Amino acid sequence: MNKLFSVLLFVALGATAFTVEAADVGIPALTLTTGENGETNYSVTLQVLALMTMLTFLPAMLIMMTSFARIIIVFSILRQALGLQQTPSNQIMVGMAMFLTLFIMTPVLDKVYVEAVQPYANEELPMLEAFQKASVPFRDFMMLQTRESDLGLFMKISATPEVASADEIPFTVLVPAFVTSELKTAFQIGFMLFIPFLVIDLVVASVLMAMGMMMLSPVIISLPFKIMLFVLIDGWALVIGTLAASFGI
Repeated sequence: MNKLFSVLLFVALGATAFTVEAADVGIPALTLTTGENGETNYSVTLQVLALMTMLTFLPAMLIMMTSFARIIIVFSILRQALGLQQTPSNQIMVGMAMFLTLFIMTPVLDKVYVEAVQPYANEELPMLEAFQKASVPFRDFMMLQTRESDLGLFMKISATPEVASADEIPFTVLVPAFVTSELKTAFQIGFMLFIPFLVIDLVVASVLMAMGMMMLSPVIISLPFKIMLFVLIDGWALVIGTLAASFGI
């Protein structure tokens, strides 16, 4: 958890480095210094100001650049397929999705911590270079989960010229392509989860119609059978295992 907290703080701080312009005049407390190699180092006061500003973007970064979106969508579709409106509650589902995201993203976070956060904390790397190194593991993760068709779509929309390698694809193209692929994959998994529960609903509805009990809601009768089936097949372990396997874990 300490590594995760350090990485999130580092990402929030480093993301502002590209929005701050170096200038000789300004607020005296916000000072910039240029190193011997031409790199720019920011004062502690400016770093704290940038950190507090970028903390508001952490939820969006968590959703858009990690496995969180796919997991929470699949959990929501599963709850609807079971016919349960408030069980598990939203808080439990979000908590499960966050910790499963942490489990899946641990290799990426460890690499960011070793290659960027630690050298930056030890003053071995300037902020911009450390942030660039931190973006590489996230870029590799997103590239593995992004479909070429989605990537080509956003490159076409943004009129991005052809690139020689994946490292040259800008984040403004990669992130929306990654999110689109995640939505498509999440709905595919959700569709496969929905089918067996839909069959149970159809069977129960047919039986009730044959018995002439048309006024009785099929959902009331099918719900215990769907819950029993889900428990008997160890559904939560299967769903979580499938989600982890879909990321190559």
